[in-house]
Amino acid sequence: MLFAGFSTFSLLYSVQPLLPLLAADYRLSAEGASLAVSLATGPLAIGIVVAGFVSDRIGRRPLMVAAMIAAGALTAAAAFAPGWIALLALRLLTGIALAGVPAVAMAYVSEEVDAASVGAAMGLYIGGSALGGMGGRLIASLIADVASWRWAMAGVGIAGLAMGEAFRRLAPPSRNFVANDGRARDLVTSMVGLFRDRAMALLFAEAFLLMGVFVTLYNYIGFRLLAPPYALSQAAVGFVFLLYILGSISSAWFGALGGRLGRRRVFWVPVLLLIAGVALTDALPLWLVIVGIGVATVGFFGAHSIASAWVGRRALGNRGQAAALYLFFYYLGSSVLGSAGGVAWTRAGWPGVTGFCIGLGIVALVIGALLARVPPLALPDPVVIPVEP
Repeated sequence: MLFAGFSTFSLLYSVQPLLPLLAADYRLSAEGASLAVSLATGPLAIGIVVAGFVSDRIGRRPLMVAAMIAAGALTAAAAFAPGWIALLALRLLTGIALAGVPAVAMAYVSEEVDAASVGAAMGLYIGGSALGGMGGRLIASLIADVASWRWAMAGVGIAGLAMGEAFRRLAPPSRNFVANDGRARDLVTSMVGLFRDRAMALLFAEAFLLMGVFVTLYNYIGFRLLAPPYALSQAAVGFVFLLYILGSISSAWFGALGGRLGRRRVFWVPVLLLIAGVALTDALPLWLVIVGIGVATVGFFGAHSIASAWVGRRALGNRGQAAALYLFFYYLGSSVLGSAGGVAWTRAGWPGVTGFCIGLGIVALVIGALLARVPPLALPDPVVIPVEP
C-alpha cells in the first residue's frame, strides 16, 4: 500500500515543477503548459467514478496492478514524446490509468486486511501518497536540473514501473472479494441521491474550490521563482515541495481538532489560513513567499482533512459513492481551476494568481458558513477519504 500511494501521486504530479521547462521548450503560455497536469487530473476525476464500478466486477487487486504498471509505462513513454500533442495524449492516458488506484484502495484494504489493522494499512497508503506527492516533484526537479525534463519523466516513470511490480509481488491476492453485478443505472441513482443532503453538495463544492486554489499555487510558483528577481535553480524550486511535510502534520492535527470541537466550529480556520498564505506569497522578500506557501499548505491540508471526514460522516450507507463524488470534484478543481489560474498569471503576473486564489478562497469561506448552518446528523465515527495532491 505504501508503494501504491507513492507511485500514484508521484506519477500524477511530478510534472508540476517541470511546467516552466515545458513552456520554454514548446513555446507555450503558462496556462498552455498547465495542460500537462490538467489533462491527467481531469480524466482521473471521471475515471474514479467508473473505476469503482469496474472493480466490483473484476476485483480490486487486478485493477490496481494494471493501473500502476500502465501509468508507469505511459509516464516513461512521455519522455520520448515527439511533440506537445503526443505528450498531452500520454498524460491523458496516464490520468485514466491512475484512476484505478485511489478509487479502490480503501475497498481493497477493507476486504483483505484484518479489522484491527485496517487503520495501519490505510495509514501506509496515505503516507505513501504524501511521500509520492512530495518526492515525485522533488526528484523530477533534481533530475531536470542536471539533465532535462525528458530524463526527469523517464526516471519517475521507471520508478513507477518498479513500484507497480513490487505491489504485484507483495500485495496478497483477493480472498474476500465478491463480484457485484449491479447496474450502472443503480450507481447513478445512488449518487444523485447524495445531493438531496444539502451539506453534501456544499462539501463537493469545497473540494472543487480548495483543490483549485492549492494546485494553482503550486502550478505557477515555479514560474515566479525561476524568474527575476529570484532566479532560483530548478533544484531549488523543487525543494519548495518539502513544505508538504507541514501539510501532513496539519492534516492529522486539524482532523483531530475538528472531531473534538466540531467541524462547523473549526472548518473556517484552515480555510482562512489558506487565504492568508496565498496573500503572503504576493510579498517581495523570498522568505515571506516561502512562509506564505507553507501557511497555505497547512491551511489546505487542514481544510481537506475536515471536509473529507465530514463527507464520510454524512454519507450514511453510500460512503463509497460519496467518496467517489468527493474525489471527482476534488480532481475536477485541480484540472479546471488549475489551468484557469494560468490565464491570471499570463495577464496579470503573480498578483493575478493571488487575486484569483483569494477570490476562490473567499467563496470557500462563505460555503463554510453555509455548512455551519446545516443541522448535524447523529452518526458513528467518520470515514476519512484518503487522497493526497
